[in-house]
Amino acid sequence: MYSRISKLTCLIVALACAALMPAVVAAQEAAKPASKAPAANSPSKWDIFGGYSYLAPKGDLVKPNNVLGVPPDTAKSINYGAIGSVTRYFSNNFGVQLEGDYHDMHNEDKPNNDFSGGSGGLVFRFPTEDITPFVHALVGGESVGSYYFDNKWGVVLTAGGGLDYQTPLFNRHLSIRIFQADYQYTHVNYAPLGRGNFNMARLSAGLVANIGTIAPPPPPTMACSASPASVFPGDPVTVTATPDGLNPKWNTIYTWTGDGVTGNGTTANINTGALAPGTYTVKGNLKEGKPGKEGLKPWQLADCSATYTVKEFEPPTATCSVNPTSIKPGDSATVTVQGVSPQNRPLTYTYATSAGTISGTGTTATLASAGASPGPIQVTTTVADDKGHTTTCTANATFEAPPPPPPPPPASLLLHSVFFPTALPNEKRPDKGLAESQEQILTTLATDFKTYLQARPDARLTLTGHADPRGGAKYNQALTERRVGSVKNFLVQLGVPESSIDTVALGDTHALSKDEVKTLVQQNPDLTDEERKKILRNINQIYLAQNRRVDVTLANTGQQSVQIYPFNAHDAGTLLSEKAQAHAKKQPAEPKKK
Repeated sequence: MYSRISKLTCLIVALACAALMPAVVAAQEAAKPASKAPAANSPSKWDIFGGYSYLAPKGDLVKPNNVLGVPPDTAKSINYGAIGSVTRYFSNNFGVQLEGDYHDMHNEDKPNNDFSGGSGGLVFRFPTEDITPFVHALVGGESVGSYYFDNKWGVVLTAGGGLDYQTPLFNRHLSIRIFQADYQYTHVNYAPLGRGNFNMARLSAGLVANIGTIAPPPPPTMACSASPASVFPGDPVTVTATPDGLNPKWNTIYTWTGDGVTGNGTTANINTGALAPGTYTVKGNLKEGKPGKEGLKPWQLADCSATYTVKEFEPPTATCSVNPTSIKPGDSATVTVQGVSPQNRPLTYTYATSAGTISGTGTTATLASAGASPGPIQVTTTVADDKGHTTTCTANATFEAPPPPPPPPPASLLLHSVFFPTALPNEKRPDKGLAESQEQILTTLATDFKTYLQARPDARLTLTGHADPRGGAKYNQALTERRVGSVKNFLVQLGVPESSIDTVALGDTHALSKDEVKTLVQQNPDLTDEERKKILRNINQIYLAQNRRVDVTLANTGQQSVQIYPFNAHDAGTLLSEKAQAHAKKQPAEPKKK
């Protein structure tokens, strides 16, 4: 009796361990980060069954043996039984199964028999939404014993089937096995007593835990977008992939295909510089899986596509203007162009005019009236980008007729430059710098100019002051300002209107060169050849004296004063001296001034 109880306990523990192993594995996987949800209502991967089993064997446990005096022991139906099985499915229909059962009459008062064993084999199911019929065929070992004899092991063959109903409990992970009906055949050798052959009918029912799913995980998804979606040739496009449903435990590889596309991650760049206008498609591909095994299964793949448009370049636009629109003879105007490229392409400008001349290559050009006949003219500007697109704009202007020529100045209005002694006028006596001979020149100029003003009231004199280069720039600038001021004041005192006189002080910035001074000496009509030779021996002194002067210009005609030096004047020695006069300002610490 105790041996049967011990066998029953061991069998129950073994079946429980076998049944709990997949549950433990499933629990461990459930504790890991979730990867992907399987398809809804997919058949389970593991079925763990446990329940009650009734056994009806037919056959003798031991054949009568009169020699040994062994009584017959015929197998009887057993109401006490348990059954358990673990099934692993590899597809919706096919799987392998391990099964164990235990049957014992538990009657100590009369002869009894027990059957227990374990088998393995194939199972086929036919799942529907709620009902799953199945058939199986198993082979294994069966332990057969009785009240009189110890248990012996023999081969057992099992064939049968059943019907499971899947309940909504535990998220459809619990089923009720409505029935399982099996035919079993076992053969046990009790040598030397005899043999036992049994044909058994087994009927079972119980609960089934449905664990996992046989359906493959859903594949990842990936969406692609191109930004910007519309560009001009040469503008960059970025394509971005947005994956979803990736397994965090797997490696992911991205590839891109399309014209001008480069990249191997979730973003790719497209070079549109060589693309013709049109619509283009770029495709992205995703593979996931263990490193080196990415994309080997259908649910490890995803792809996407995005489109973008390369637009035709738009031609530039341009507007033109001329300022001023009325141009006097000899004057010029500015042509201004505002060119715009919608794609910010570099622009070039070409100008043409119906009269006059125009020059310029940028957004502005100069329109000159020189040589043109009076009348309306039109300026045309062509604006081109680097893609060969062009546009034109026009602007109109008018060349004015020249004014009537001014009356010629009187013959006596001869302009002579006025020369100064060194460093005069000085700061202390800015009004005392003119030599007597030069005052006479200015007196004649004042008389003649006042007469000229009667014919040309708009006539103007421009006085331009110069200095020799011996002083510093600041000193020479102030000196020439005093010189033109001295000449102007002298003319005003003689009745020349102050408003008719302009002054310009140049310091030593426009000094004549020694070669220019030498030419002026050679052209001086008041000198003999002998005098010229003598003067040129002192060219350094003459060079300095020639640059201490104020030039006179008749502004409305452009007539300029002659720069003939007064070598024959009675005070020429004063003018030629390189030393400052007695009343000149003394210059501390600086080079000697003119």
